[in-house]
Amino acid sequence: MKVCGTVHKYGDNVDTDVIIPARYLNTSDHKELAAHCMEDIDIDFRNNVKEGDIIVAEQNFGCGSSREHAPIAIKASGVSCVIASTFARIFYRNALNIGLPILECDEAAKSIEKGDEVEVDFDTGIITDKTKGMTFKAQPFPDFILDIINAGGLLNSLKQKM
Repeated sequence: MKVCGTVHKYGDNVDTDVIIPARYLNTSDHKELAAHCMEDIDIDFRNNVKEGDIIVAEQNFGCGSSREHAPIAIKASGVSCVIASTFARIFYRNALNIGLPILECDEAAKSIEKGDEVEVDFDTGIITDKTKGMTFKAQPFPDFILDIINAGGLLNSLKQKM
């Protein structure tokens, strides 16, 4: 499975409170969460993000609270993948649980810039910055994680198996 999109770039320690501010947690509506995704760190994100785009960040992306609202807001905004140097562990698990692909690749996270066109092959872990003509290697997903992502999340994956 491959995705391709334009990069929205962020730095270190992007916490769940800037991914989806707490003042919007009174809703579980995915479209409403997407409308406020990243607004405290990037007010133009919701106007600029397009279906298939990719977020690239550096260390400790998704730190802070354990709310699932953060990866839901990202996925609902149309983002196809998040690449970071490292992820907060609870964010990592929440993202996979809701079917949002995330890859750790420090070299890619440091080299890829805002506006670059990037392609990600989840089967091989190859990240290609088409703008710069550079390739990076992340750890590919094992088959059971690909099944969860392809099903749209853990619950959907389990339902398909039953």
